[in-house]
Amino acid sequence: MTLIAAAFDYAVAPFLDYGFMRRALVGCLALSFGACPLGVLLVLRRMSLVGDAMSHAILPGAAVGFLLAGFSLFAMTVGGLATGLAVAVLAGLISRFTPLREDASFAAFYLSSLGLGVLLVSVHGSNIDLLHVLFGTVLALNDPAVLLMATIATVTMAALSLLYRPLIAECLDPGFLRSVGGGGGIVHMLFVTLVVLNLVGGFQALGTLMVVGVMMLPAASSRFWAETVPGQMAVSAAIGLAASMVGLLVSYHHDLPASPAIILSASAVYAVSVLLGRFDSVAARAVLRPHYHH
Repeated sequence: MTLIAAAFDYAVAPFLDYGFMRRALVGCLALSFGACPLGVLLVLRRMSLVGDAMSHAILPGAAVGFLLAGFSLFAMTVGGLATGLAVAVLAGLISRFTPLREDASFAAFYLSSLGLGVLLVSVHGSNIDLLHVLFGTVLALNDPAVLLMATIATVTMAALSLLYRPLIAECLDPGFLRSVGGGGGIVHMLFVTLVVLNLVGGFQALGTLMVVGVMMLPAASSRFWAETVPGQMAVSAAIGLAASMVGLLVSYHHDLPASPAIILSASAVYAVSVLLGRFDSVAARAVLRPHYHH
């Protein structure tokens, strides 16, 4: 009974006793349900690093919103959304009208955006302000921020349910989608808009440097536990939520920064998945290898 009580005190009591822990968990729940399934699609499209680029593309807009209105949720959200979508459109146009590939275009904008955003916050703010923007304040989420993240997650899940078939078709065979008049370009831009929306919502909690970790690490891990795309989406959301909960508890009990603790928890799940996952992991391949010799 003592062991059960100790486990309760460690894993459950902080969320029951403190409102800031509950808000952080609900925010991470919303981020897991919205961002992690999008991460699966990014992995399918071989666009994993584009998510990283987009997370930094929102920084200048968020910085301008911060300079104009302080830590205003509305100003930073609108600013981040505007610059994120602008970078996505410009990178797409450059890749369409020049020989440069889209990933290279995103890389160029990513570096430029990161430099500009850090410069803006550094010149007009303090080092603490810069840390908040880059690494987030998940333990200081207020009710409007949690509501924004929940709204974005709801919109994302509804959009994924409506656009699932064209999104998968555009992932696997964009040429076929174009040939049947499926509006591949429109589908692609809607997908990028959803990615930017989730990154803008998530950076309120985890910061622009960390939010992409919650989007991509569970998605990469899910590949080793499920074979179908819906299965990978469900597994990635579950991993994202579990990693968030463990990271928050480790942060609370050991006085560590919450955002890195969440990302490192997701990294630990990824390492276990690579080694011991059901499909294509090191262990699964080791079990199957003897059969290949017969």
